[in-house]
Amino acid sequence: MKIPFNIPTLTGNEAKYVLEALNGGSLSGNGEFTRKCQDWLQDRFKCHRAYLTTSCTHALEMCALLADIKPGDEVIMPSYTFVSTANAFALRGGRIVFTDIRPDTMNIDEKRIEEAVTGRTRAIVPVHYAGVACEMDTIMKIAGRYDLIVIEDAAQGVMGTYKGRPLGTIGHLGCYSFHATKNINCGEGGALIVNDERFAERAEIIWEKGTDRMKFFRGEIDRYTWVDLGSSYLPDELNAAFLYAQLESAETINEDRLQTWDLYKEGLQSLAGRGALELPSVPRECGHNAGVFYVKTGDIEERTELVRYLGRHGVASAFHFVPLHSSTAGRQFGRFWGDDFYTTGESERLLRLPLYYGMEAETVNYVVRLIRSFYS
Repeated sequence: MKIPFNIPTLTGNEAKYVLEALNGGSLSGNGEFTRKCQDWLQDRFKCHRAYLTTSCTHALEMCALLADIKPGDEVIMPSYTFVSTANAFALRGGRIVFTDIRPDTMNIDEKRIEEAVTGRTRAIVPVHYAGVACEMDTIMKIAGRYDLIVIEDAAQGVMGTYKGRPLGTIGHLGCYSFHATKNINCGEGGALIVNDERFAERAEIIWEKGTDRMKFFRGEIDRYTWVDLGSSYLPDELNAAFLYAQLESAETINEDRLQTWDLYKEGLQSLAGRGALELPSVPRECGHNAGVFYVKTGDIEERTELVRYLGRHGVASAFHFVPLHSSTAGRQFGRFWGDDFYTTGESERLLRLPLYYGMEAETVNYVVRLIRSFYS
């Protein structure tokens, strides 16, 4: 067998909707399919507003503008995340304060956040790793005590929940990714989720390149002009059309991936039971989206050997983030607060297995048999 690590999801209506967009006469952003996607997100997740963006990176950059990050302001986040989480705030002159993670979920350790707060702290950015929620009740309480803005990096969190609430809708602002590696994708894409009404008007202006163009379209003003900072964050209609086909099948995609995730966990449970490796942990209050299935090996050397073993048998696997605080830019634009009890060590043990929409049970079982063979 040759088993890829990822196959971008296709549901069947993508080409049909893209053709409709092509024939619709308008390919630039904020057209019919953009509105359909935004309406779907707002209806499905009960958020105040949703704005499609060209990437989750751009959604995070919009959040940095909305949070009014200025040079020297501090933003607390885990070091175990993608570079965009930090870059968005460093671009505004923010100083990144990295904190340790929990070893069970690989999410920011909520018990470490409050001690990292200073008079310069402006925002907290929890990252929902693998579609499993951070401990949001605690994080929101800390934010309330210190008047901080919570920006959920839910790049991997679409369709995941925390105590029944959709990820991305709990903080003041949320960000989604629709990259080709995500459960729901349009090649490259994302969304900004506005949950706090005080950010809604400015978000619309930033999204429309810093202009009040949307007010003009609604007939509220007789001409539009440049009124604030902003950029070209709108995806074109072809991306939006592709994405809408996926959103229509979001439940089907989610159920399919959860079945694959469960097959992996069931098949590898015996190895975990005897301590050969560790499997993902999902707290009771979290409803995950099967965004990632990973195992944790004994150490980085064992992980390297397992990667090679799977590769020799046609299975692609991948480790994930290298902690940002260990990078050149991480040291330049931020600092790690406290002790690195888990971030580096746990990241070096983690290995992601192939998981994609439509993955057959036979394929999953083949990967499971290989891992069992490796540990035997």
